[in-house]
Amino acid sequence: MPDDSPEVRTEIEPLGDTGRLARVTVRNPARLNVLDSNLIRQLLTAFRELGGEHELRCVVLTGSGPRAFVGGADIRELAGLSPETTHPFISRLHLACAAIRRLPVPVIARIRGYCLGAGVEIAASCDLRVASDDATFGMPEVKVGIPSVIEAALLPRLIGTGRTRELVYTGEPISAAEAERYGLVERVVPAAELDAATRKWVDAIAAAAPGAIRLQKALVQRWETLPLDHAIQVGIRSFATAYHTDEPRQRMQAFLDRKRG
Repeated sequence: MPDDSPEVRTEIEPLGDTGRLARVTVRNPARLNVLDSNLIRQLLTAFRELGGEHELRCVVLTGSGPRAFVGGADIRELAGLSPETTHPFISRLHLACAAIRRLPVPVIARIRGYCLGAGVEIAASCDLRVASDDATFGMPEVKVGIPSVIEAALLPRLIGTGRTRELVYTGEPISAAEAERYGLVERVVPAAELDAATRKWVDAIAAAAPGAIRLQKALVQRWETLPLDHAIQVGIRSFATAYHTDEPRQRMQAFLDRKRG
């Protein structure tokens, strides 16, 4: 495929002795990496296929080039939708976001440049978000006659209802510094340090026990929806599940051996 053809590219590389890292890149730089139906299908397929990678430890999701992470859904396609075609389009975008959330290992959003509309929803679907200090965030849908929907519903949990209303009612953009203050991203760094900051998280995840990381991601997602008492009980079962493998004994024994040394 020519380098200038829009695509979602997945590259897998070794991570440590036994694990693997996947880099998923939305490539449509001439148009700020906006998502049309074809790219949404590719994004959905990429994450569904990664779900079957048993040695996968972590995924980094980013956009091609310095100008944008994902600049939103393709307004040219949106302008041509009818009441009959809206549901398939927006449902497919939701399925792509859901595939990111359901991946059994952490997904890190590496954000540079514009992160707008669907880009914010995709970033919110990731487990961790690191942005360059020149990134810009916004939910401008109301400015073009539509509401913010699907994974915008994650925003109140991330940034609170007031900040969510501010974003989706005004459609006004916010800076990376404001996004960090809101809690929309976990870290903001100079653009030159973005890869190093992303790699620091990747290496920390890779250093952890792989089975425990998968249990932890599943548990964190349950915490989002369960009442506290139920969430605690699910955690107790997850704790017991960890001991169905030899991973805790091996890791703890290695820790004890280091202490003795």
